Amino acid sequence: MNSVKNLFLLGITFLMISACGSGNGTKTTLTKSGLDPQNFVSTINGKQTQLVTLTNANGMEVCITNFGGRVVSIIKSDKNGVDQDICLGFDNVNSYKPEVNQSDFGASIGRYANRINKGRFVLDGDTIQLPTNNYGHCLHGGPTGWQYQVYEVEEITPNSVKLVMNSPDGDNNFPGNMKATVVYTLTDEDKLDITYEAVCDKPSIINMTNHTYFNLNGKPSENIENVLLCIDADTFTPTDTTFMTTGEILPVEGTPMDFRTPKAVGKDIDSDYAQTVGAMGYDHNWVLNTKGDISKPCAMAESTETGIVLTVYTDEPGIQFYSGNFLDGSVVGKNGVSYNKRAAMCLETQHYPDSPNKKDWPSVIIRPGETYHSHTIFAFSVKK
Repeated sequence: MNSVKNLFLLGITFLMISACGSGNGTKTTLTKSGLDPQNFVSTINGKQTQLVTLTNANGMEVCITNFGGRVVSIIKSDKNGVDQDICLGFDNVNSYKPEVNQSDFGASIGRYANRINKGRFVLDGDTIQLPTNNYGHCLHGGPTGWQYQVYEVEEITPNSVKLVMNSPDGDNNFPGNMKATVVYTLTDEDKLDITYEAVCDKPSIINMTNHTYFNLNGKPSENIENVLLCIDADTFTPTDTTFMTTGEILPVEGTPMDFRTPKAVGKDIDSDYAQTVGAMGYDHNWVLNTKGDISKPCAMAESTETGIVLTVYTDEPGIQFYSGNFLDGSVVGKNGVSYNKRAAMCLETQHYPDSPNKKDWPSVIIRPGETYHSHTIFAFSVKK
């Protein structure tokens, strides 16, 4: 009897261990998108990483890792009631490391979203030289921008998480000790509400954004050229052959850049137009007609396949629409899917690229005693 009893107890112990996470005593439960939170528990640069799952009353789910403040998955039911994961990402934190994949998937970008010309700008008479990491320019805060750093998790509720970045003076050569916060909130209205704040003890610059790659069709193995897109903008900021803004603001009318009425992303994407040819699609900043009024939608994307609609609201003056032109199938994401060209689209709310070097454009300067604020809402709905 004792041997039978011992075998029984051993079996119970094995089942208990199997049901627990690796070493922290927490139960391993997969998210709706199939993510294992234990695959996001690690130590990177001496800091702990994790996966936070936000849910709402409608069964929507958003998963976020504090490594880079990244949105990893977004689960939204389509017009047939089927759950769809509508963003690109990886199923483990190690795949987000820059030595494994150079990606901005889902990231909270800082200190400066988009490009700064030759990584150089002048602030109060001092020339600041940043590292260059993209066609001779500084892109998304440099080679170790915040997408490759660990945010501290300050507060978690069932539908929100507050992340904090303490960026030291000289981080990628940016001046000043800066404390920035990102708060993600998933509302019961199916809105992913993102608020940013920052303070700095020296004059500096700040321009944050979210870099989620959306595939509203829920098919990351296929391109998003059939997705309808509308951007409320009469003008855009053209770029040169190195993807740097020229300083001009040009009308969209009569060009492939005109998204004032909804059209398929792929309708004009391969047209013989210098801007789309040079970018191999779209990778440009639009000057929003909403002019910082967050009560007005600035962009809308709709999948006619799933019926899922994404409406963007922001208090930022611009939005970067990127059509995933540089995805080439070499990156393997969730569920073993290779991400091919134009597998997703990004709608990055922002101040314009290279604003520190364009004196007539909205300022990105932050000074001691000031607080930077930015607010963006990704609202999801379904068109039956």
